[in-house]
Amino acid sequence: MDEQIVKLAEETLGRYRALTEELSDPDIYSDQNRYRDVAKEHARLKRGADLCQELLDALEEEREARELLPTAESGEEREFYTAEARAAEERAGELAEKIRAELIDRDPNDDKDVILEIRAGTGGDEAALFAGELHDMYSRYADRLGFKHRNLASSPAEVGGYREVSLEVEGDGAYSIFKHEGGTHRVQRVPKTESQGRIHTSTATVAVLPEAEDVEVEINQGDLEIDVYRSSGPGGQSVNTTDSAVRITHKPTGLVVTCQNEKSQLQNKEQAMRILRSRLLERQMQERAAEEGALRQAQVGTGDRSAKVRTYNFPQGRITDHRVGLTSHNMESVLGGDLAEFTHALAAAERAEKLAAEAASTPS
Repeated sequence: MDEQIVKLAEETLGRYRALTEELSDPDIYSDQNRYRDVAKEHARLKRGADLCQELLDALEEEREARELLPTAESGEEREFYTAEARAAEERAGELAEKIRAELIDRDPNDDKDVILEIRAGTGGDEAALFAGELHDMYSRYADRLGFKHRNLASSPAEVGGYREVSLEVEGDGAYSIFKHEGGTHRVQRVPKTESQGRIHTSTATVAVLPEAEDVEVEINQGDLEIDVYRSSGPGGQSVNTTDSAVRITHKPTGLVVTCQNEKSQLQNKEQAMRILRSRLLERQMQERAAEEGALRQAQVGTGDRSAKVRTYNFPQGRITDHRVGLTSHNMESVLGGDLAEFTHALAAAERAEKLAAEAASTPS
């Protein structure tokens, strides 16, 4: 058994028990910030701590079985203890791999909430309609998972759907589930406005951002240019009669965020700042990856018809994810929010890539 894993298991259990004890102290509720931080770390560690306890139990069972071997009074008894030791050893090995994936190889952003930025790409009105369908698909998937979700900012299209929309999803491990949805999504179908019955190809792009906390991204207020203006589009009477919409420009990077979903200027400013922080965090992640020599391609790409991560072919009722070669013929079910088959396959592919990279870097 890898001593590093055993040591990690013992340290993780110790930390989890210390957090449990701290949460049981009534005084912690007097400091809500501390309570929030402790509760969050406690929840994050729970699955790993459970695995660590199972590992230590399995190792103890193996030790006890091997200690009893010399006391066996018959061949049958010796076989029994040997089988018990081997079974515990195998179980410990399986648990060690799960712990490695959960506590060592886990993306540090996996536990975060997530912001999905969906934009109509090539295809005009049809692209906007498709962007709306992707928005609804992700919202329904969040509902299935028991996650909360809401629009932070949106620019509805006149024909329906969105020119762009930012969807926030809050839930345990939301980023780990949605992070592979980033890229260009392509739809092939006959638009309602097509009189000749020809199949058109349109696209929508999805960017997936781990939601940043204030302490992770420091923003100098002097670097911000904040403009307010009158909102446009649906949203009630006050939307179109007051200067409630907000546009924030981060001058050092040129990033621009607009928000007009809420009725008050203050609420729109808060929403825009949340999106800006997440975009800046994503930018930092990309820069860090580049410095480490592992620069990945931008999630969104060009947004044209040739760049794609997934194709939704309506005439054939087929959805194909080109990264893992997975095809589903349950178009209605997937668009209805049943995305688990795809997200599970993509997560498995990520784990396999990490294991392959680790094996390649380990001296033989």
